[in-house]
Amino acid sequence: MEKANDSSEYAFILVGFSDRPKLEMVLFIVNFILYSVAVLGNSTIILLCVLDPRLHTPMYFFLANLSFLDLCFSTSCIPQMLVNLWGPDKTISYAGCVVQLFSFLSVGGIECILLAVMAYDRYVAVCKPLHYLVIMHPQLCLRLVAVAWGSGLVNAIVMSPLTMTLSRCDRRRVNHFLCEMPALIKMACVDARPVEMLAFTFAILIVLLPLTLILVSYGYIAAAVLRIKSAAGRRKAFNTCSSHLTVVSLFYGSIIYMYMQPGNSSSQDQGKFLTLFYNLVTPMLNPLIYTLRNKEVKGALKKVLGRQ
Repeated sequence: MEKANDSSEYAFILVGFSDRPKLEMVLFIVNFILYSVAVLGNSTIILLCVLDPRLHTPMYFFLANLSFLDLCFSTSCIPQMLVNLWGPDKTISYAGCVVQLFSFLSVGGIECILLAVMAYDRYVAVCKPLHYLVIMHPQLCLRLVAVAWGSGLVNAIVMSPLTMTLSRCDRRRVNHFLCEMPALIKMACVDARPVEMLAFTFAILIVLLPLTLILVSYGYIAAAVLRIKSAAGRRKAFNTCSSHLTVVSLFYGSIIYMYMQPGNSSSQDQGKFLTLFYNLVTPMLNPLIYTLRNKEVKGALKKVLGRQ
């Protein structure tokens, strides 16, 4: 058998958008702005949730975790992509590729499950408001977050070595702007179907199962909202959940399209832009969708800035 890890001595070439040189500078400027906004927005949310006692609630504990994950998600590949877009050098070291793949798989899996945890939090808040603080006690919140982190890390620990040790017969060109699992699997010169099937199984557990729990939670929420007689009450309940539903739709929509289909069915360019969407656009939008229009967060921000 050919030595599987023959690429460990060499760098990979991230093809990215190098076939469109005029597009590269436009993408550099746009992505730099979006990444800066994502870092600023998510860092602000984390700081506010730590500094303001009024935000020491289960909802904002989960939001702070989501913001941290979004920071990790974007930072795992966007800086490298900006370097590659800026100049002619498109290389990434083998170790850098391993770190990027592991970060991408782990953080992506954690975020999928965390969104399900947040849906359960909204279910308790809407359907059992009088018992909310009793049910969502700090120990349970920590356990739920630990399950999310543990599941994502297991996914990365299993899939990263299997993907990186596939024999590539000296192929170095990754037809993507990051070391993403589907692009690396397509480089293999051996039968990669067992790895693809295992990846599909993990996708069912980490993507579809949490999504099912989210849909069930919102089914109960919808039923509870319909039982509310006052229009103001229904509007308040809807506003409580609309932000989470928006982010779930953006994140899960692109993830499912990318990973829950046969490996060769989508074009490479389409896959690159979809990856860029959930790796940069969604983390940039999350602070705006979730909290920056929230009165409690705005109040905490004014307090930190000394305007209250």
